[in-house]
Amino acid sequence: MISLALGLAAFLLYFLYDINSFSWQRSFPRFFFALGTALLAGAAGLDLYAACRINAFDSIVDWIFIFFAFISILALIYSLFFALPFEETYAKQTDGRSVYDKGVYALCRHPGILFFFLLFFFLGLAAAPFYGLLLRGMFFSLMDLAYACFQDRITFPRTFCDYKRYQQETPFLIPTKASLRLACQNLRHQGEKEVES
Repeated sequence: MISLALGLAAFLLYFLYDINSFSWQRSFPRFFFALGTALLAGAAGLDLYAACRINAFDSIVDWIFIFFAFISILALIYSLFFALPFEETYAKQTDGRSVYDKGVYALCRHPGILFFFLLFFFLGLAAAPFYGLLLRGMFFSLMDLAYACFQDRITFPRTFCDYKRYQQETPFLIPTKASLRLACQNLRHQGEKEVES
């Protein structure tokens, strides 16, 4: 129950963080994203601890699921904190910014949702027969989807001057052939620039 409360508080902070970015524009709520992420990590940590107490991770299959969860969290961290220009995304929050549409953000507008879902899905499968982690993870994934819908319809059109174009050119959640091709081209160009410099 505590982990559920922590997760709900985390998403409340995420929503408040977004509202602050286009409405209040106060300095203190800019920390809400980091605080929400810490609460969500705490919720997952409590469930992982509960699973460990009943020796849930006792087979090779569980460790395979944990490996895939590890890959998912790396992809999530990359998409949220390294694929985006950090200062412009999380600190400045000025009006009239241009959307970042390279790399994983050429695949779809909200790639973090996919990695977030996969993280909790694989951790939940590994934690069986403790199903609290899987159930809460799926609930948190639905909350994450609701948060992305809020961002897509309310936050981002107000904070990015070219978000309408991005919505028309890039799929919301599920990559298409065209978006996969564009993302691969972006990665290739980025690699060429790094080699040249």
